[in-house]
Amino acid sequence: MTLYPLKFEPQYQYRTWGGRRLETLLGATLPGQGPIGEAWLLSDRTEHASIVANGRLKGRTLTQLWSRWPEELLGARVRRTEHFPLLLKFLDVRGVLSVQVHPSDQQTAYLPAGDSGKTEAWVVLNSTARSRIYAGLTPGATPAILRQALASGSVADHLESFAPPTGDAVLVPAGVVHSLRDVMVFEVQENSDVTFRLYDWNQVDAVTHEKRPLQIEAALACIDFSQGAIAATIPEIMTTVPLVRERLIECDHFTLWRMRSTSAFTVGVAGAPRVLVCVAGWGSVRHDGIDYPLQTGEVLLLPANVGECVCTPADSMTLLDIALPDG
Repeated sequence: MTLYPLKFEPQYQYRTWGGRRLETLLGATLPGQGPIGEAWLLSDRTEHASIVANGRLKGRTLTQLWSRWPEELLGARVRRTEHFPLLLKFLDVRGVLSVQVHPSDQQTAYLPAGDSGKTEAWVVLNSTARSRIYAGLTPGATPAILRQALASGSVADHLESFAPPTGDAVLVPAGVVHSLRDVMVFEVQENSDVTFRLYDWNQVDAVTHEKRPLQIEAALACIDFSQGAIAATIPEIMTTVPLVRERLIECDHFTLWRMRSTSAFTVGVAGAPRVLVCVAGWGSVRHDGIDYPLQTGEVLLLPANVGECVCTPADSMTLLDIALPDG
C-alpha cells in the first residue's frame, strides 16, 4: 500500500488549568463540561496513539502505521528513531500551567525506558491582557534560592516572563523552567511526556479536590541554571511570493515554518515527512489527483513517500509546516 496525506482525530485531555476555547478553534464539540487543556493532534504515544481520520487507513493508529510502513513514513530518518519522533498539541491554558521543567536526552537517569527528553516550542494562537509566558530564570537564581522561594511561595519572583502577542513563537529547550498563563498555543515537542513540577501556584485540582503532586528534587536536578531569559524568536522571512514563508524555530529536533498565502503554493518534499497544521482559513492539498481538505485546527501528515503537493487556499490560509532533521 502507498501512503497518502493523513488526517488524524484530535484527542482531548482534561487539565485542571484548561478551558473550553478549543471548541471555537477546532469547530468541534468538546467532551463533557469540564476544562479541556490539550488536544493531541499527532501522537505515537502508547496511551494516546493518534487515529487516522481519512482514506483507506481510517481507524488505524499512527503506531500501527509506524510498525507496518516506517520507511514510507519517515524515509531515511527512520534509522534514527524507534517511533514517530514528534508530539503535536493545541493547548488552552485558561488558568496557569505549573512551573515545570523537562529533562534533556542526556539526563537518562530521569527518563523512563524508551523515552526521550523534551525540548518543545510554542506558537501563540490567542492571547489576552492576562497572558504570560514564563521561561528561564532571573540572574543569580540557584538551587538554594529556589528552595527558599518554594518555602515562601515566591517562585514567580525568580522566573523571567513576558506578555506574548498572538503570533509569537518561543523555543523552550529541555532544562528550561517554564509556565503559561491564560493563553492558547500550538505546541510541537519531542515525543516525550516527562514533566517535573517544581511549583503549582497552590492550585487545587477541580476533580480530585487536592493539590497535584510536585517532583521538586527531580525538577531541580534537571534545571539548566545557566539559562536566563527566554524570549520570542525573530521570524526569518524566507520568501514573500507566492506566499509569505517564515522560519520561526530551528533546533536539533525539528524546524518550524509559518506560511501565509491566498494563492496556490507547494508543500512537502521528496523523501522526507512534513506535518502541516492549519491555524487560519481553509483550503486543500492535492496529491496524486486527489484533494485533501484542510481547515483551521486540523493536521495533515505528509509521509516521506508522498513528496511535493500543491496547497490551494479557499481564500487566505495560514499553515504551520514542521520538518524533522535530515536523516
